[in-house]
Amino acid sequence: MSLPRYKKYEDTDALGLLPAHWQTKPLKWVSTINDEALPETTPPDYQLEYVDIGSVSLSAGIEKTEYLEFKDAPSRARRIVRDGDVLVSTVRTYLKAIAPIESPPENLIASTGFAVVRPNQGCVSGFLKYSLQSERFVDEVIARSTGVSYPAINASDLGRIYVPAPPVGEQTTIAAFLDRETAKIDGLIAEQEKLISLLAEKRQATISHAVTKGLNPDAPMKDSGVSWLGEVPAHWDVVALKYLVSSPIIDGPHETPVKHDNGIPFVSAESLSKGFIDFDKIWGHISPEDHAKYCKRYSPMRGDILIVKLGATTGTTAIVETDKEFNVWVPLAAVRLQEGIEPKFVCNVLKSNNMKIAYELNWTYGTQQTLGLGTISNLRVPIPPIEEQKEIVKYLDSILPLLNSLSDEASRGIALLKERRSALVSAAVTGKIDVRHFAEAETA
Repeated sequence: MSLPRYKKYEDTDALGLLPAHWQTKPLKWVSTINDEALPETTPPDYQLEYVDIGSVSLSAGIEKTEYLEFKDAPSRARRIVRDGDVLVSTVRTYLKAIAPIESPPENLIASTGFAVVRPNQGCVSGFLKYSLQSERFVDEVIARSTGVSYPAINASDLGRIYVPAPPVGEQTTIAAFLDRETAKIDGLIAEQEKLISLLAEKRQATISHAVTKGLNPDAPMKDSGVSWLGEVPAHWDVVALKYLVSSPIIDGPHETPVKHDNGIPFVSAESLSKGFIDFDKIWGHISPEDHAKYCKRYSPMRGDILIVKLGATTGTTAIVETDKEFNVWVPLAAVRLQEGIEPKFVCNVLKSNNMKIAYELNWTYGTQQTLGLGTISNLRVPIPPIEEQKEIVKYLDSILPLLNSLSDEASRGIALLKERRSALVSAAVTGKIDVRHFAEAETA
């Protein structure tokens, strides 16, 4: 879609080139900030729906809320919000937690980590929400924040940031245009996200069927004796994982090492989140001396299988496919198999839907879900003859990359669509494109 530019622009000190008939104003001149708060005299049993910083994103807005009674709510649950307000995070501003408020429940309460920006008369709420979500405004908030580990901006400084102020009628036109166009883009993003979900389901189903039923649909079957596994080919064995290993299953060091800018990569659960060891998401680096000390407990080797044994991603599994030096932290369990067992086959078994059921049946809860080393050792694993293991691995190696490629392509498409959405919003609210004639054509 190609849209014209305005005929005349003027340079502004605050926002650069803008249409000549537009104004620029500090945010505090077009809105009020933090008008209302829950008083301390609120009844203890008052039911509120709470929005925290971690529940908001620039791309999705308010993603979740929490229902609490006032007496149980954190002391920061105080900001009252109304329809047409915009939440702008004033702490950890790098998270870009900015979201419009549209038709909220009467009891919606936001954290004091947000500024609640409410448009004045003469400022159209729809235009304001897009203006505050624009790349220029977000960058300005981050630039004005102070603090290294916990960057923040106070409401006064936020109110001093300049925003574009077109005539009211034009604000309405721009907001309506962006509502239509971003809805189209959001629809395309949703389609791609659905495709990624379907591909993930297909991937899991393909793995699960191959490693529990084999590749021969006519093979005689038998009851595995394991409820979550069901029937397996009659000539397969089903054994505890501990009988397949060459050394006891072990985890990483039970201490927090000193983090260094360089050194030996130190891998924790986050690095396995994509199903392989992502060295771009390691915990950090450790010294060669600490690495040598930890290697007395465990030294990774190609073909080892790593399993997340505690935390939100418990059960996530990856195989070591590198000879580079690294070490692992306590959230990871390491499995080293005997000769004559195909590591990639066992790794795929541990990634299967059946094994996920086994994890959920066996993990324990404390401060977080946990799989003990003993539990992992006793997990029952289907094992075909070695040649069949290799055939199944070869089959999966031919199928899974195609599914992964399609998923990656969809992810790239989502990234491009999000970039287009952001660019369109920024261009419209700063007058880089003139949408007035487009809006007239839509209503003609």
